[in-house]
This record gives sequence, structure tokens and C-alpha cells, in this order.
Amino acid sequence: MSTTPLRHYLQFNDLTADEYAHVLQRAAVIKKKFKAYEKYHPLADRTLAMIFEKASTRTRVSFEAGMYQLGGSVVHLTTGDSQLGRAEPIEDSAKVISRMVDLVMIRTYGQDKIERFAEHSRVPVINGLTNEFHPCQILADIFTYIEHRGSIQGKTVAWVGDGNNMANTWLQAAELLDFKVHVSTPSGYEVDEAVAGVRQQEGFKVFADPMEACRGADLVTTDVWTSMGYEAENEARRAAFADWCVDTEMMKVARPDALFMHCLPAHRGEEVEADVIDGPQSVVWDEAENRMHVQKALMEFLLLGRVA
Repeated sequence: MSTTPLRHYLQFNDLTADEYAHVLQRAAVIKKKFKAYEKYHPLADRTLAMIFEKASTRTRVSFEAGMYQLGGSVVHLTTGDSQLGRAEPIEDSAKVISRMVDLVMIRTYGQDKIERFAEHSRVPVINGLTNEFHPCQILADIFTYIEHRGSIQGKTVAWVGDGNNMANTWLQAAELLDFKVHVSTPSGYEVDEAVAGVRQQEGFKVFADPMEACRGADLVTTDVWTSMGYEAENEARRAAFADWCVDTEMMKVARPDALFMHCLPAHRGEEVEADVIDGPQSVVWDEAENRMHVQKALMEFLLLGRVA
């Protein structure tokens, strides 16, 4: 088990700006080793338990491959093949699982579930996605921006679409790392500032017109109109979000060197035009790969502390 102080990563606010600087620097080092086929096994004999209540492609592959690349091993659980989907309380599952592994990643619905698990866990717990937050994705997005354009401090991110877990996490990141977020959502789908944990109004600005949100932005980003768990609202959302498709006109009013990001999976012709996501300003494939590298740096930090 880890000898470092127990830390969880349940939302973006769980690390400080200084700790993010370290994790992002380590992500760059670890990625360089990966690209050079250099073996790096700091987590040898460590085990990651991955618990999925929500289905996943990128989260599973990035965490599983990443843990193996760090020399560790992985246990994969779903609510269908464990007591988590039956009558056992979350608290009991946490007490048992955390006695047998070194680290737990959970991808679930309500943030309350992962918080209850973490409260009773003896090992670090990582949020792989909840309805409220998606910190690992925003960590990857920021790392990707830095790779392509340098520091994100003082820059402007345009969020176009649903006021969902991604939007909430971007707002937390903006406060912590000193950049701006322009938010444009359809009426009725706004960001809930209380859920997002917004503490300073200076970090973001709301726009009724998505075109105006994109004007002068350094990064334009979006997500699917209907997140997992909200499928019953699909038709209503299609109608409400019709004007919130990121298109070439929106990218034209952003800065000339603006990047486009999407956490994937994407629906071309809905939240983004094919010409944008497949165009020269899109970095979505780097962004997807970088989930693995930043999560390796995060796991290293949570288990070993600051590594020189």
C-alpha cells in the first residue's frame, strides 16, 4: 500500500495549481518515455481496480493500458459482475475493495456515489466520470493545449453546448489555473453554478449566442448534446441545441490559431460539423491519447507523491 498521505481525485479542485504544474510536467516526461519505448515501471506490484457503472471506451483503455505501462496490474469490475450492482452498500464495497488494491478508479452516475466510496476507502479514488464532473478529461485537454500552444494561463476557452460535467469542470479549472471560459448553452441547459462549485464570477462569462462565445477564443470545445443517462431527453435536446453546433463560422470568429477539442464520442452533424472535427484546427486525437498520459502522471502522484 502507498506510504504517501491519502489523496482522492474526485473533482478538479482536489489538486492545487502547483500540484497541477507538477502533474502536467510529469505527464510530458512520461509521454516522452512512452514514445521512445523506454520502460518505466514505478508502479510495479501495484493494482488498480476499475469500477464501471457507465460504459466506457477511452476511460477503460487509457487507465488499463496506462497502469500496465507503469508496471502495475488491473482488476476490471462492472455493476453487472460484482456486488456493486446488488444490495451491498457502497460503503461496504469500498472497505473491502480498498483492502485488496492500491488505487480505485470509478466511472458512475452520481457524484455522491464516488464521494461515499472515497470516504470509506483506504486507497486513493479517482473520478473516471460522474454526472457532475469529468476531471481527468479536462486534465488531458489542458495538457493537449499546452503541447500545441503553450501555457493556458490568461487564455479564453469557449464552451458551446450542454452545461454538463465537462462545463462544470472547465469552470473549476479556469478559477484554479487563471484562464477564462465563455459559456453558451441553450435556455434550460445552463451550468448550475452551485453544482460546479463556482467561487469567482470573474472566471467565466455567459453568452446567449454561441457565435459570440467563440469570438476571440483560443480554444473552442463541446460535447454530445445528450450525455449518458439522459437518453430519454434525446429528441427534446436535438430541438433545443440545433443552433449550438460548432461549425466553420464559429471557428472563423475565434482566434486564427484557435484549437478545437471534443472529449468523444462525437456525432458529426449534431454538436460539431465534420469539417471542424476533421479539420486542421482539431486536436481531438491527441486529446484522446493524452488521457492515458495525464492519468499515468496522476496515478504516479497519488501513489508516490512528487517524483523528480
